[in-house]
Amino acid sequence: MNGGVLRLLVIGTGRMGRLIEALAAEYRCEVVATLDRAANPGGTGITTALCRGIDVAMEFTHPESAAANLAALARCGVHTVIGTTGWGADQAALQRLAAEQQIGVVAAANFSIGAHVIDAACERAASLLQQAGGYGAFIHEQHHAAKRDAPSGTALMLRDAVVRGGWLGNIDVSSTRAGHIPGTHVVGFDGAAETITLSHVVRDRATFAQGALVAAHFVARRRGWFTMRDVIAER
Repeated sequence: MNGGVLRLLVIGTGRMGRLIEALAAEYRCEVVATLDRAANPGGTGITTALCRGIDVAMEFTHPESAAANLAALARCGVHTVIGTTGWGADQAALQRLAAEQQIGVVAAANFSIGAHVIDAACERAASLLQQAGGYGAFIHEQHHAAKRDAPSGTALMLRDAVVRGGWLGNIDVSSTRAGHIPGTHVVGFDGAAETITLSHVVRDRATFAQGALVAAHFVARRRGWFTMRDVIAER
């Protein structure tokens, strides 16, 4: 860290990577290196030489790349913010590797504050409505046509929140991929006489990059595996 400014490696040059670069200076960060897919097949572009002097890596790529990238970053001892989704099957092994290499990781399906507010609200609503009885639960998420994973990582996060709330019934999860939708999630509970919905609508993808940059400052000072709930709790 140079005078409180974080030195970042950005892995992935898609929408999020470009937004992080654009907003970095506002959040006391400097992007000193980037890696696109061509320069980093299977994580091979992540080397000790490249990572020298890097405070935090920002990993926003694709599900098939994320695990190899995080493993390479752990071996190089680089704290990481990872926003790629769809790699959950590798999480336990990567958590062990991060612990062995004593790095900090913030892993989140969604970096907006609002998404984590609705996460907490869904958990509480599920608890109350499970006790009341007579309701069914559903989640519908919408994203742009280029988003690969469906359901989204955020939809799965919200489903887990409903389960944590004690929900015992089925949770129907559906997805829409069309146009340029930045991200909409609706969690609903339907009863015989009423429907209750909790929704989160993103109007500007910048909210994701802003949250990721806040997470970078959080994880630069820590060792362990964290979520955005941990980041938000400190604010």
